[in-house]
Amino acid sequence: MAKSLSADDYRQMAAELTPRTQAFIGGQFVDAASGKTFATVNPATGTVIAEIAECNAEDVNRAVALARAAFDDGRWSHQSPRNRKRVLLKLAELMRRDAQHLALLETLDMGKPIAEALAVDVGSSANCVQWYAEAVDKVYDEISPSGPHALGLITRDPIGVVACVVPWNFPLLMASWKIAPALAAGNSVILKPAEQSPLTALKLAELCAEAGLPEGVFQVLPGFGPTTGKALGLHMDVDCLAFTGSTEVGKLFMQYGGQSNLKRVWLECGGKSPNVVLSDVADLDKAAFHAALGIFYNQGEVCTAASRLIVEDSIHDALLEKVIALGQAMQPGDPLDPATKMGAIVDQRQMQRVLGYIDQGVREGGVLALGGRQARVNSGGYFIEPTIFSGISNDMTIAREEIFGPVLSVIRVKDADEAIRVANTCDYGLAACLWTRDVTKAHTLSRKLRAGSVWVNCWDGGDMTMPFGGFKQSGNGRDKSLHALDKYTELKATWIDLT
Repeated sequence: MAKSLSADDYRQMAAELTPRTQAFIGGQFVDAASGKTFATVNPATGTVIAEIAECNAEDVNRAVALARAAFDDGRWSHQSPRNRKRVLLKLAELMRRDAQHLALLETLDMGKPIAEALAVDVGSSANCVQWYAEAVDKVYDEISPSGPHALGLITRDPIGVVACVVPWNFPLLMASWKIAPALAAGNSVILKPAEQSPLTALKLAELCAEAGLPEGVFQVLPGFGPTTGKALGLHMDVDCLAFTGSTEVGKLFMQYGGQSNLKRVWLECGGKSPNVVLSDVADLDKAAFHAALGIFYNQGEVCTAASRLIVEDSIHDALLEKVIALGQAMQPGDPLDPATKMGAIVDQRQMQRVLGYIDQGVREGGVLALGGRQARVNSGGYFIEPTIFSGISNDMTIAREEIFGPVLSVIRVKDADEAIRVANTCDYGLAACLWTRDVTKAHTLSRKLRAGSVWVNCWDGGDMTMPFGGFKQSGNGRDKSLHALDKYTELKATWIDLT
């Protein structure tokens, strides 16, 4: 995609960077109506990157009015799928052209390693936009089997004005998962990035304009959840709100939908994913690698993080030893160094929250097998060592609550039945892993796991063709795949009497 750069190259680019800082409303970069700004901070150093426009209800009202006008006059919603495809393909091309810039913004804003930001976040985001662009002119409507005296048409209409509220752990990718199908379906979209990580969203607005999206069709409102997010949730002219974030905030958005216009509210919320390794696992080294990757990748700030390692007794000690060794090799480093495998926690508040859970685990009797402390203290940033607890029972706090950090709870079980029971004893149901060489077990036990995604003999398997979303308090609806279009369209039944 882009040529390889060194750590010094990225540091030089960071020193010369001038990011977008204004909201994007009606095709223009503008200050917030109040004139207020807020600081976005580099979590690797604790220093301020830029002051960002702080939008509030007044900005929301203006953006929604412009989005509604754009939708109603058809400048985008009435375009043919082929024309929408052309613009979105151009957007994907521009994202790849500016991949280094987008990756740098992502790394500076939320602390993830630059190599991962480039290869995973930016690469997958561009692929997502391209996938929906290519799909939208291949989705057919239906005709009902109504007989010769009537014609029953079943069609999909764009839903209207869509608000997308996205988290800070994968700012660009989570935005792409939502805006790509929403735009492909013909909607007007308003994106509210997390206040910790607004920079790639604002750059994306610039690229959308360059790609040819009409004014008012895509807008970006930086701001805070209790003001900007709440105003979008309660707005009577927002038809759909798609959210990724905590279950606590997701419940608030459900309330906002009910208190306003019964807008469609789609949620991808928390997780406490079980990683079940049975004694007949084919490759213990592979299982150990994925166990470490599943919790330490992106500093554990992953909604599907494999944070509960549930292991049959006979292989428990051997697997734990291997995971500890892998964790020791994944110590945090400078996120701007392409060799770094683990970066900074997004902000000081989140770092203290994770350290608090680690203290809680010790107090409740967990055995700290690795890590547990703040790292790179002299950097001024927010780093935590890879942390592994053994001797954990499923009723301990760190085994039940989402930590959103590099903290692994290892739970010993006697057999497969107990493993599945422990895996399902959880408020969440976003994802689960299962390791076995027995194809019958793989099928029967994966059916018993109560999760929206089940990965067998891997962690985080799948591609854009696979739907993503959760059971239970992990949310509703699905991102990715053609199923995502269900969230951003309304089914219309048209009955034509031919007699």
